[in-house]
Amino acid sequence: MSSLRVVEICAGAGGQSIGLHRAGFDHALAVELDGYASQTLRDNTDWKVAEGDVADPAVWNPLDYEGVDLLAGGVPCPPFSIAGKQLGSSDERDLFAWAVEQVGVMRPRALLLENVRGLAANRFAGYRQRVLDRLAEFGYVADWRLLRSADFGVAQLRPRFVLVAMKPEDAAYFRWPEASGQDVSVGEALKDLMGANGWAHLDDWVAMADRIGPTLVGGSKKHGGADLGPTRAKSGWAALGVDGRGIANAAPAADAPHPTVEAPKLTIEMVARLQGWRDEFEWKFAGRKTAQYRQIGNAFPPPVAEAIGTSIRNALAHEGVAHELPELTADVHDPVYRVLSSSDDFVSMDRLIATLNEFSQASVERRLAILARDFDVEMKESSAGVSYKLGQFRGFTGQADHTRHDYMEKFRSRVS
Repeated sequence: MSSLRVVEICAGAGGQSIGLHRAGFDHALAVELDGYASQTLRDNTDWKVAEGDVADPAVWNPLDYEGVDLLAGGVPCPPFSIAGKQLGSSDERDLFAWAVEQVGVMRPRALLLENVRGLAANRFAGYRQRVLDRLAEFGYVADWRLLRSADFGVAQLRPRFVLVAMKPEDAAYFRWPEASGQDVSVGEALKDLMGANGWAHLDDWVAMADRIGPTLVGGSKKHGGADLGPTRAKSGWAALGVDGRGIANAAPAADAPHPTVEAPKLTIEMVARLQGWRDEFEWKFAGRKTAQYRQIGNAFPPPVAEAIGTSIRNALAHEGVAHELPELTADVHDPVYRVLSSSDDFVSMDRLIATLNEFSQASVERRLAILARDFDVEMKESSAGVSYKLGQFRGFTGQADHTRHDYMEKFRSRVS
């Protein structure tokens, strides 16, 4: 177990990469679309970095990494973000289902995928159910968990919805990491950086910034300049004595105004610190200020990745006492999807209600309407009543004729 190999997709600027490396994983490959983030990885490591669309066979061949210890990644968040339209499988940027399909190709010992909290919403219950069922078909035990970055020493909320899957013999030893202890406030985390130029009002600012911060928002290439997020996020930062309307080039000068008169802005170094980067990493970000901020703001905090990576490593080493495992497909996120997906024929509304006796017809209809956003759902009326059949999943899983290919050809420069 001295050297475990990881293939990381959608690696970004290396937040998850650093955490996994500290947990004992060596990168066999990192794949990233953005040129600046790819350059950041090259500048800071000697890893093999493949730059381009992760789903493009010309960029890399997943089969070349068959049997790797870990397949990991932070696939695009906009399809599930509550700040967006939550299009899920209808969003051409969605790569979650595609990443799951690579498990069947690469047969890694473990899978780690992280995304935004929105993926945990009822809107995506059917999507999650399909992911779990698909992994079970491949022979993996999977589990989801909503983790709060602040529980691992990061000075911001940043909840992340994390999926871990393993083969049964290893999953029996997997345990989710526990919280590290007391929250770290923004003031505590940034005191030395904010006071680097001898700001006279530093202690007053630290007292104002006495809580963990809102989630940093890296934004996309369609977004304007670097700032700390939408209006609500900026209001949250303002309450901590931080001006979120941009990124500063330097810490406040010694004679800068009191934070109640003019709140300071964060620098790139401060934003990185809030995301869990430490000085000891000696990590440099490629590009100019806006490009650097986006790389950091979209990253998975290294301490959270390290905690999960350590739990995965321990499981692969069969450390601790094994625990009982549920049946591979026991976890039910969407019972309506489960009933429909288990039948090759139409299922009557009466049967759905009878099978799901805690649901009314109206409730089943609402669930069917949600399912229809990610799946083709056929309806048939007869003298016996209405019945339904689950059709194709609309998401991208690698189909040669999927609309994602046209989207990437036309708008690749906008995708981040």
